[in-house]
Amino acid sequence: MLDTLAGGCSSPVRSGWSIGEKPFVQSRGAGAYAFDEGGERYIDYIMGYGPLFFGYANSALTAGLDELAARGVLFGSTHAEEGRLARRIRAHIPSMERVRFTTTGSEAMMSAIRVARAFTGRSLIVRFAGNYHGHFDAALFSAGASAQTTQPGRTGIPEGVMQDVKVARYNDVESVDRAIRGREDELAAIVVEPVCANMGLVPAGKDFLKGLRGRADDTGALLIFDEIIMWPRAGMGGAQTAYGIRPHITAIGKVLGGGFPIAAFGGREDVMAVLAPDGPVFTGGTHAGNPFSVAIAHRVLDLLEGHPEYFAQTRELAEHLAAGIRASFARRNLLYNVVHLESIVDFMFHDREKYSAYYRAMRERRILLPPSQNEVMFISTAHTLTDIDETLAAIDESLGEVGNRALDAT
Repeated sequence: MLDTLAGGCSSPVRSGWSIGEKPFVQSRGAGAYAFDEGGERYIDYIMGYGPLFFGYANSALTAGLDELAARGVLFGSTHAEEGRLARRIRAHIPSMERVRFTTTGSEAMMSAIRVARAFTGRSLIVRFAGNYHGHFDAALFSAGASAQTTQPGRTGIPEGVMQDVKVARYNDVESVDRAIRGREDELAAIVVEPVCANMGLVPAGKDFLKGLRGRADDTGALLIFDEIIMWPRAGMGGAQTAYGIRPHITAIGKVLGGGFPIAAFGGREDVMAVLAPDGPVFTGGTHAGNPFSVAIAHRVLDLLEGHPEYFAQTRELAEHLAAGIRASFARRNLLYNVVHLESIVDFMFHDREKYSAYYRAMRERRILLPPSQNEVMFISTAHTLTDIDETLAAIDESLGEVGNRALDAT
Protein backbone atom coordinates (compact mmCIF):
# COMPACT_ATOMS: atom_id res chain seq x y z
CA MET A 1 0.00 0.00 0.00
CA LEU A 2 2.83 2.41 0.86
CA ASP A 3 5.32 1.06 -1.67
CA THR A 4 4.97 4.09 -3.95
CA LEU A 5 6.26 6.35 -1.13
CA ALA A 6 10.03 6.59 -0.98
CA GLY A 7 10.91 4.57 2.10
CA GLY A 8 7.20 4.04 2.71
CA CYS A 9 6.81 7.44 4.38
CA SER A 10 7.21 11.19 3.96
CA SER A 11 9.39 11.59 7.06
CA PRO A 12 11.69 8.78 8.25
CA VAL A 13 10.86 9.08 11.94
CA ARG A 14 7.28 8.00 11.16
CA SER A 15 8.43 4.74 9.63
CA GLY A 16 9.57 3.02 12.82
CA TRP A 17 12.74 1.89 11.05
CA SER A 18 15.05 3.22 13.76
CA ILE A 19 13.66 0.68 16.23
CA GLY A 20 12.86 -2.04 13.73
CA GLU A 21 9.10 -1.56 13.88
CA LYS A 22 6.40 -1.27 11.24
CA PRO A 23 4.83 2.17 10.79
CA PHE A 24 1.58 3.09 12.45
CA VAL A 25 -0.86 3.84 9.63
CA GLN A 26 -3.34 6.40 10.89
CA SER A 27 -6.80 7.04 9.46
CA ARG A 28 -7.90 10.01 11.56
CA GLY A 29 -7.45 11.86 14.84
CA ALA A 30 -9.89 13.25 17.40
CA GLY A 31 -8.98 15.04 20.61
CA ALA A 32 -6.16 13.09 22.26
CA TYR A 33 -6.76 10.00 20.14
CA ALA A 34 -5.34 8.54 16.96
CA PHE A 35 -7.22 5.88 15.03
CA ASP A 36 -5.70 3.16 12.90
CA GLU A 37 -7.08 1.87 9.61
CA GLY A 38 -9.34 -0.59 11.43
CA GLY A 39 -10.84 2.15 13.58
CA GLU A 40 -9.02 1.16 16.78
CA ARG A 41 -8.45 4.09 19.16
CA TYR A 42 -5.04 4.90 20.64
CA ILE A 43 -4.12 7.51 23.23
CA ASP A 44 -1.65 9.61 21.26
CA TYR A 45 1.49 11.13 22.76
CA ILE A 46 3.14 11.96 19.45
CA MET A 47 0.71 14.84 18.84
CA GLY A 48 2.20 15.53 15.42
CA TYR A 49 5.65 15.80 17.09
CA GLY A 50 4.57 18.86 18.99
CA PRO A 51 2.13 21.08 17.06
CA LEU A 52 -1.11 19.61 18.42
CA PHE A 53 -1.14 21.39 21.77
CA PHE A 54 -4.93 21.51 21.53
CA GLY A 55 -5.26 17.94 20.28
CA TYR A 56 -6.80 16.85 17.00
CA ALA A 57 -9.62 18.80 15.38
CA ASN A 58 -10.18 21.34 18.15
CA SER A 59 -13.40 23.07 17.15
CA ALA A 60 -11.95 26.54 17.85
CA LEU A 61 -9.45 25.87 15.07
CA THR A 62 -11.54 23.84 12.64
CA ALA A 63 -14.89 25.66 12.66
CA GLY A 64 -15.72 27.68 9.54
CA LEU A 65 -12.77 26.52 7.45
CA ASP A 66 -14.84 26.76 4.28
CA GLU A 67 -15.39 30.44 5.02
CA LEU A 68 -11.65 30.98 5.50
CA ALA A 69 -10.89 29.13 2.28
CA ALA A 70 -13.50 31.11 0.37
CA ARG A 71 -11.48 34.29 1.00
CA GLY A 72 -8.49 32.64 -0.67
CA VAL A 73 -6.07 30.10 0.77
CA LEU A 74 -3.11 31.64 -1.02
CA PHE A 75 -2.29 35.18 -2.14
CA GLY A 76 0.55 36.36 -4.31
CA SER A 77 0.52 39.55 -2.27
CA THR A 78 1.20 40.70 1.27
CA HIS A 79 -1.86 41.05 3.47
CA ALA A 80 -2.67 42.96 6.64
CA GLU A 81 -3.21 39.87 8.78
CA GLU A 82 0.49 38.97 8.42
CA GLY A 83 1.41 42.24 10.07
CA ARG A 84 -1.19 41.82 12.80
CA LEU A 85 0.09 38.32 13.55
CA ALA A 86 3.68 39.58 13.72
CA ARG A 87 2.64 42.29 16.19
CA ARG A 88 0.85 39.73 18.37
CA ILE A 89 3.93 37.50 18.40
CA ARG A 90 6.20 40.44 19.26
CA ALA A 91 3.96 41.33 22.19
CA HIS A 92 4.79 37.96 23.73
CA ILE A 93 8.39 37.64 22.50
CA PRO A 94 9.85 41.17 22.53
CA SER A 95 13.19 40.02 21.11
CA MET A 96 11.39 39.37 17.81
CA GLU A 97 11.30 43.06 16.88
CA ARG A 98 10.87 42.23 13.19
CA VAL A 99 9.31 38.97 11.99
CA ARG A 100 9.26 37.01 8.76
CA PHE A 101 6.98 34.04 8.18
CA THR A 102 7.95 30.74 6.61
CA THR A 103 6.11 27.48 6.03
CA THR A 104 8.25 25.15 8.14
CA GLY A 105 10.61 25.26 11.07
CA SER A 106 13.45 24.03 8.87
CA GLU A 107 12.98 27.07 6.63
CA ALA A 108 12.86 29.40 9.63
CA MET A 109 16.13 28.09 11.03
CA MET A 110 17.86 27.99 7.64
CA SER A 111 16.83 31.60 7.08
CA ALA A 112 17.92 32.68 10.57
CA ILE A 113 21.41 31.30 9.95
CA ARG A 114 21.60 33.02 6.56
CA VAL A 115 20.63 36.33 8.18
CA ALA A 116 23.29 35.90 10.87
CA ARG A 117 25.98 35.21 8.29
CA ALA A 118 24.96 38.22 6.23
CA PHE A 119 24.73 40.57 9.20
CA THR A 120 28.13 39.59 10.59
CA GLY A 121 29.86 39.02 7.25
CA ARG A 122 31.13 35.71 8.66
CA SER A 123 30.59 32.03 7.89
CA LEU A 124 31.25 29.88 10.96
CA ILE A 125 28.29 28.46 12.89
CA VAL A 126 28.44 26.68 16.25
CA ARG A 127 25.60 24.37 17.18
CA PHE A 128 25.22 21.43 19.54
CA ALA A 129 25.13 17.66 19.18
CA GLY A 130 21.61 16.37 19.64
CA ASN A 131 19.96 19.68 18.76
CA TYR A 132 17.67 19.31 15.76
CA HIS A 133 17.15 22.47 13.70
CA GLY A 134 15.74 21.00 10.51
CA HIS A 135 16.89 18.97 7.55
CA PHE A 136 19.02 21.51 5.69
CA ASP A 137 22.70 20.69 5.21
CA ALA A 138 24.24 22.90 7.91
CA ALA A 139 21.86 21.61 10.58
CA LEU A 140 21.47 17.92 9.95
CA PHE A 141 24.71 16.12 10.77
CA SER A 142 25.21 15.24 14.45
CA ALA A 143 21.61 16.36 15.00
CA GLY A 144 18.99 15.00 17.34
CA ALA A 145 15.74 13.23 16.55
CA SER A 146 16.20 10.31 14.16
CA ALA A 147 18.47 12.14 11.75
CA GLN A 148 20.92 9.20 11.66
CA THR A 149 23.72 11.24 10.10
CA THR A 150 26.73 9.72 11.79
CA GLN A 151 28.32 9.47 8.33
CA PRO A 152 27.36 12.81 6.77
CA GLY A 153 29.57 12.28 3.73
CA ARG A 154 27.21 9.51 2.64
CA THR A 155 24.06 11.57 3.15
CA GLY A 156 24.51 14.26 0.52
CA ILE A 157 26.01 16.87 2.86
CA PRO A 158 29.08 18.46 1.22
CA GLU A 159 32.40 18.54 3.02
CA GLY A 160 32.55 22.31 2.49
CA VAL A 161 29.36 22.78 4.51
CA MET A 162 30.78 20.81 7.41
CA GLN A 163 33.90 22.97 7.48
CA ASP A 164 31.77 26.01 8.29
CA VAL A 165 29.88 24.32 11.15
CA LYS A 166 31.34 23.31 14.49
CA VAL A 167 29.34 20.93 16.67
CA ALA A 168 29.88 21.47 20.40
CA ARG A 169 28.59 19.68 23.49
CA TYR A 170 25.25 20.78 24.93
CA ASN A 171 25.36 22.39 28.38
CA ASP A 172 29.14 22.77 28.07
CA VAL A 173 30.31 26.33 27.39
CA GLU A 174 33.95 25.28 27.40
CA SER A 175 33.27 23.03 24.42
CA VAL A 176 32.23 26.17 22.54
CA ASP A 177 35.53 27.79 23.44
CA ARG A 178 37.38 24.77 22.10
CA ALA A 179 35.29 24.72 18.93
CA ILE A 180 35.98 28.34 18.00
CA ARG A 181 39.55 28.64 19.28
CA GLY A 182 41.57 30.41 16.62
CA ARG A 183 38.44 31.17 14.58
CA GLU A 184 36.69 33.65 16.87
CA ASP A 185 36.68 36.33 14.18
CA GLU A 186 34.94 33.92 11.79
CA LEU A 187 32.01 33.14 14.12
CA ALA A 188 28.66 34.28 12.75
CA ALA A 189 26.25 32.62 15.18
CA ILE A 190 25.75 30.22 18.05
CA VAL A 191 22.59 28.20 17.42
CA VAL A 192 20.86 26.38 20.27
CA GLU A 193 17.63 24.85 21.52
CA PRO A 194 17.16 26.36 24.99
CA VAL A 195 15.28 23.17 25.80
CA CYS A 196 16.06 20.10 23.71
CA ALA A 197 13.27 17.69 22.87
CA ASN A 198 14.92 15.64 20.14
CA MET A 199 17.52 13.75 22.18
CA GLY A 200 15.11 13.15 24.96
CA LEU A 201 14.02 16.13 27.05
CA VAL A 202 17.13 18.07 28.12
CA PRO A 203 16.75 21.61 29.47
CA ALA A 204 19.71 23.95 29.19
CA GLY A 205 21.30 25.29 32.34
CA LYS A 206 20.76 29.00 32.78
CA ASP A 207 24.50 29.54 33.18
CA PHE A 208 25.00 27.70 29.89
CA LEU A 209 22.67 30.02 28.00
CA LYS A 210 24.12 33.04 29.77
CA GLY A 211 27.56 31.83 28.75
CA LEU A 212 26.47 31.47 25.13
CA ARG A 213 25.13 35.01 25.09
CA GLY A 214 28.43 36.18 26.58
CA ARG A 215 30.47 34.31 23.96
CA ALA A 216 28.33 35.81 21.20
CA ASP A 217 28.79 39.31 22.58
CA ASP A 218 32.53 38.86 23.06
CA THR A 219 33.11 37.65 19.50
CA GLY A 220 30.59 39.88 17.70
CA ALA A 221 28.46 36.85 16.76
CA LEU A 222 24.71 36.41 17.12
CA LEU A 223 22.84 34.04 19.43
CA ILE A 224 19.98 32.17 17.74
CA PHE A 225 17.31 30.40 19.82
CA ASP A 226 15.42 27.56 18.21
CA GLU A 227 12.10 27.67 20.09
CA ILE A 228 10.16 25.82 17.40
CA ILE A 229 9.14 23.11 19.87
CA MET A 230 9.19 25.02 23.16
CA TRP A 231 7.17 28.09 22.24
CA PRO A 232 4.65 28.41 23.75
CA ARG A 233 4.92 25.20 25.78
CA ALA A 234 7.47 26.98 28.01
CA GLY A 235 5.06 29.92 28.36
CA MET A 236 3.90 32.72 26.10
CA GLY A 237 7.29 34.41 26.35
CA GLY A 238 9.05 31.20 25.42
CA ALA A 239 12.08 29.64 27.08
CA GLN A 240 13.99 32.89 26.63
CA THR A 241 11.62 34.66 29.01
CA ALA A 242 11.67 31.76 31.46
CA TYR A 243 15.48 31.81 31.47
CA GLY A 244 15.85 35.57 31.24
CA ILE A 245 18.23 35.32 28.26
CA ARG A 246 17.52 37.47 25.20
CA PRO A 247 18.74 36.03 21.89
CA HIS A 248 19.44 38.07 18.78
CA ILE A 249 17.22 35.86 16.57
CA THR A 250 14.42 33.44 17.48
CA ALA A 251 12.60 30.81 15.43
CA ILE A 252 9.13 29.53 16.34
CA GLY A 253 6.68 27.14 14.72
CA LYS A 254 4.78 23.90 15.43
CA VAL A 255 2.12 25.06 17.95
CA LEU A 256 1.87 28.38 16.10
CA GLY A 257 -0.10 26.67 13.33
CA GLY A 258 -2.07 24.27 15.49
CA GLY A 259 -1.39 21.56 12.91
CA PHE A 260 -1.33 23.81 9.85
CA PRO A 261 2.01 24.70 8.22
CA ILE A 262 3.42 28.00 9.43
CA ALA A 263 6.60 29.07 11.22
CA ALA A 264 8.48 32.31 11.76
CA PHE A 265 11.84 33.79 12.61
CA GLY A 266 12.57 37.22 13.93
CA GLY A 267 15.01 39.33 15.84
CA ARG A 268 16.54 42.70 16.43
CA GLU A 269 15.46 45.33 13.93
CA ASP A 270 18.92 46.09 12.57
CA VAL A 271 19.70 42.38 12.20
CA MET A 272 16.49 41.66 10.28
CA ALA A 273 17.14 44.71 8.08
CA VAL A 274 19.57 42.64 6.00
CA LEU A 275 16.55 40.88 4.49
CA ALA A 276 15.39 41.94 1.05
CA PRO A 277 13.93 44.27 -0.01
CA ASP A 278 15.66 46.39 2.66
CA GLY A 279 18.91 44.46 2.33
CA PRO A 280 20.62 41.90 0.10
CA VAL A 281 19.43 38.65 1.72
CA PHE A 282 16.64 36.70 0.08
CA THR A 283 14.29 34.42 1.99
CA GLY A 284 10.81 33.70 0.79
CA GLY A 285 8.38 31.04 -0.29
CA THR A 286 5.21 30.57 -2.27
CA HIS A 287 3.25 29.57 0.83
CA ALA A 288 5.02 31.81 3.35
CA GLY A 289 2.50 33.88 5.29
CA ASN A 290 -0.41 32.45 3.33
CA PRO A 291 -3.74 33.84 4.58
CA PHE A 292 -5.20 30.49 5.53
CA SER A 293 -2.37 29.45 7.87
CA VAL A 294 -2.10 32.99 9.23
CA ALA A 295 -5.80 32.95 10.09
CA ILE A 296 -5.34 29.65 11.94
CA ALA A 297 -2.35 31.10 13.81
CA HIS A 298 -4.56 33.98 14.97
CA ARG A 299 -7.03 31.39 16.28
CA VAL A 300 -4.18 29.64 18.09
CA LEU A 301 -3.18 32.89 19.79
CA ASP A 302 -6.84 33.58 20.64
CA LEU A 303 -6.97 30.22 22.43
CA LEU A 304 -3.66 30.71 24.22
CA GLU A 305 -4.43 34.26 25.32
CA GLY A 306 -8.02 33.45 26.24
CA HIS A 307 -7.23 30.33 28.24
CA PRO A 308 -4.10 30.82 30.37
CA GLU A 309 -5.35 27.92 32.48
CA TYR A 310 -4.33 25.54 29.69
CA PHE A 311 -0.72 25.78 30.79
CA ALA A 312 -1.48 24.73 34.37
CA GLN A 313 -3.84 22.03 33.11
CA THR A 314 -1.30 20.36 30.86
CA ARG A 315 1.51 20.85 33.39
CA GLU A 316 -0.50 19.05 36.08
CA LEU A 317 -1.23 16.14 33.74
CA ALA A 318 2.47 15.93 32.85
CA GLU A 319 3.43 15.93 36.52
CA HIS A 320 0.91 13.15 37.21
CA LEU A 321 2.24 11.09 34.30
CA ALA A 322 5.86 11.62 35.32
CA ALA A 323 5.16 10.70 38.95
CA GLY A 324 3.36 7.53 37.88
CA ILE A 325 6.21 6.46 35.63
CA ARG A 326 8.70 7.04 38.43
CA ALA A 327 6.58 4.88 40.72
CA SER A 328 6.54 2.06 38.15
CA PHE A 329 10.31 2.24 37.85
CA ALA A 330 10.76 2.30 41.62
CA ARG A 331 8.67 -0.85 42.04
CA ARG A 332 11.08 -2.62 39.69
CA ASN A 333 14.26 -1.01 41.00
CA LEU A 334 14.90 0.54 37.61
CA LEU A 335 17.09 3.61 37.57
CA TYR A 336 15.82 5.49 34.54
CA ASN A 337 15.53 9.24 35.02
CA VAL A 338 12.08 10.65 34.25
CA VAL A 339 12.16 14.27 33.07
CA HIS A 340 9.21 16.55 32.61
CA LEU A 341 8.88 20.21 31.73
CA GLU A 342 5.52 21.88 31.38
CA SER A 343 3.52 19.64 28.97
CA ILE A 344 6.38 17.31 27.95
CA VAL A 345 7.44 14.05 29.63
CA ASP A 346 10.41 11.85 28.81
CA PHE A 347 12.59 9.00 29.92
CA MET A 348 15.34 7.60 27.79
CA PHE A 349 16.04 4.02 26.79
CA HIS A 350 19.68 3.76 25.76
CA ASP A 351 19.16 0.71 23.62
CA ARG A 352 17.04 0.33 20.51
CA GLU A 353 15.95 -3.22 21.30
CA LYS A 354 14.76 -2.29 24.77
CA TYR A 355 12.75 0.63 23.49
CA SER A 356 11.38 -1.45 20.62
CA ALA A 357 10.05 -4.08 23.04
CA TYR A 358 8.49 -1.39 25.22
CA TYR A 359 7.04 0.47 22.22
CA ARG A 360 5.47 -2.75 20.91
CA ALA A 361 3.96 -3.61 24.30
CA MET A 362 2.48 -0.12 24.63
CA ARG A 363 1.09 -0.18 21.11
CA GLU A 364 -0.62 -3.50 21.86
CA ARG A 365 -2.31 -1.67 24.73
CA ARG A 366 -3.45 1.11 22.40
CA ILE A 367 -0.97 3.73 23.55
CA LEU A 368 0.76 5.49 20.64
CA LEU A 369 4.34 6.58 21.32
CA PRO A 370 6.97 7.99 18.95
CA PRO A 371 8.76 5.15 17.11
CA SER A 372 12.15 6.45 18.27
CA GLN A 373 13.79 6.47 21.68
CA ASN A 374 15.04 10.02 21.03
CA GLU A 375 11.57 11.57 21.03
CA VAL A 376 9.34 12.72 23.89
CA MET A 377 5.72 12.44 25.04
CA PHE A 378 3.62 15.53 24.27
CA ILE A 379 0.51 16.23 26.33
CA SER A 380 -2.31 18.30 24.87
CA THR A 381 -5.27 20.15 26.33
CA ALA A 382 -7.40 17.29 24.98
CA HIS A 383 -5.78 14.69 27.26
CA THR A 384 -7.68 13.88 30.45
CA LEU A 385 -6.75 12.45 33.81
CA THR A 386 -8.47 9.23 32.72
CA ASP A 387 -6.18 9.07 29.68
CA ILE A 388 -3.12 9.52 31.89
CA ASP A 389 -4.26 6.82 34.35
CA GLU A 390 -4.97 4.43 31.48
CA THR A 391 -1.50 5.17 30.14
CA LEU A 392 0.15 4.57 33.50
CA ALA A 393 -1.58 1.19 33.80
CA ALA A 394 -0.32 0.31 30.33
CA ILE A 395 3.21 1.41 31.23
CA ASP A 396 3.22 -0.71 34.34
CA GLU A 397 1.94 -3.75 32.47
CA SER A 398 4.38 -3.18 29.60
CA LEU A 399 7.37 -2.94 31.91
CA GLY A 400 6.28 -6.16 33.56
CA GLU A 401 5.80 -7.88 30.21
CA VAL A 402 9.14 -6.81 28.82
CA GLY A 403 10.80 -7.89 32.04
CA ASN A 404 13.34 -6.45 34.41
CA ARG A 405 16.19 -8.35 32.82
CA ALA A 406 15.60 -6.69 29.45
CA LEU A 407 15.19 -3.31 31.10
CA ASP A 408 18.26 -3.15 33.30
CA ALA A 409 19.30 0.48 33.28
CA THR A 410 22.48 1.26 31.40
